[in-house]
Amino acid sequence: QVQLVESGGGLVQAGGSLRLSCAASGRTFNTYFMGWFRQAPGKEREFVASISGSGDITYYADSVKGRFKLSRDNNKNAVYLEMNSLKPEDTAVYQCATGPNFIYRGQGTQVTVSS
Repeated sequence: QVQLVESGGGLVQAGGSLRLSCAASGRTFNTYFMGWFRQAPGKEREFVASISGSGDITYYADSVKGRFKLSRDNNKNAVYLEMNSLKPEDTAVYQCATGPNFIYRGQGTQVTVSS
């Protein structure tokens, strides 16, 4: 069993930055990719970024590539999503996930970007 807790969301103006954190419990933390997903009101959940267990492989959605950076600290069982040059369309609930097919999910943290 893995438990995930996100933090760091909030309200920011367009062009600003936020850093999301996801703290994980469980012995298999560095076994799986860790991913971030987001869901805006009225829209489907979408992939944002993911990082391998060792941290040496990352994937990003085209919409965030070059603006977001994902990292992980296996000593702290945590992953961090640095979000820069934020846009109003980045507004969503951001959720971290891990495990086979990302079956373990946190509760999410709200990110709101005002124009």
